[in-house]
Amino acid sequence: MKNTPIHEWHLPGIPDNFTVHIKRDDMTGCSVSGNKIRKLEFLLADAIDKGCKHVITCGGIQSNHVRTTAIAATQLGLKVHLVLRSMDVQKAEEISCAGNMMLSRLCGATFYMVPSLAGAQRIRYSDEMKPRIDKIAEQIKKNTGEDSYVIPIGGSTDVGLFGYIEAFQELVLQGLFEKYDDIVITSGTCGSTAGLAIANYLTGSKVKVHGIPVCNDEGSFYNHIDQALQEVGLTDVKARDIVDIISGHKGRGYALYTQEELDFIIKISSMTGIMLDPSYNGKATRGMIKELNENPLRFKGSRILYIHTGGLFGMLDGQLDETIKMASHTNQVYMYLDKDDDPPKEFTSSTK
Repeated sequence: MKNTPIHEWHLPGIPDNFTVHIKRDDMTGCSVSGNKIRKLEFLLADAIDKGCKHVITCGGIQSNHVRTTAIAATQLGLKVHLVLRSMDVQKAEEISCAGNMMLSRLCGATFYMVPSLAGAQRIRYSDEMKPRIDKIAEQIKKNTGEDSYVIPIGGSTDVGLFGYIEAFQELVLQGLFEKYDDIVITSGTCGSTAGLAIANYLTGSKVKVHGIPVCNDEGSFYNHIDQALQEVGLTDVKARDIVDIISGHKGRGYALYTQEELDFIIKISSMTGIMLDPSYNGKATRGMIKELNENPLRFKGSRILYIHTGGLFGMLDGQLDETIKMASHTNQVYMYLDKDDDPPKEFTSSTK
């Protein structure tokens, strides 16, 4: 994988004494773009090394991890099985072909839809997803004699952890220690945040790593990183010593948005040309700007590096359609019917 670029990000609302650059991990590939492919580089290598012919993973309908797994595993000749939270959908024929789901379906994956319980916001992995995954793996083994490689939500395992430990080395080669004081990244299953925090610790904690959660509570993220530390044999350090989890910016919850959050995404895309998905990077970027203004002392310095984790295809599920049409700067659409007429809008120079 080629190094993803870093460039200055002219975000509106940043205090004058701060600068923000962006690491474009939304450019790790085309159909496999985003942070998940870094983990899958190690996870799928492990699957092949173990002789597995099937890959089973899980997530939401618009999961970036699920889409990336489906594409990468199919490219490697592995058969893909996806266990998805279907939330309000109760029938298979109601499942859409939009966004990430379209690409996952194009890979010929087998889907197993898990409807949410009445009133439940999330479906717990251990209670509802993992038992189904185990039964699918058992059935595959019984019917074909072939083994399955199980990847938990987000690919956040001790193997997947090395994706962002390796990414940290890439950052070092790109001048991390010389150019930046702080790293900010969105956190969902926390694997990428854990990898960066551990790599930073192992290299002397020369920068400060911040994770901005989009789900769950602050304690669960620290617990996950503590577990990761134990799994890799780092028993003399705690998560709270090596990472700053910045809570309070998940809004209504995972994959749930407010109109203000959607308006923010439109504003940033139209002003900077950087697309932010609503589930992860939109919330994290909005939270980062707020923290830089309201809690500047929690940052080590003034030179911030934001890690863009992708999520572009999740923006194509229709959630943004009405917001785009309502905003004047993203709805400049005019009919030009007669070539002899003047243009339907008076164009003025933006440099005046």
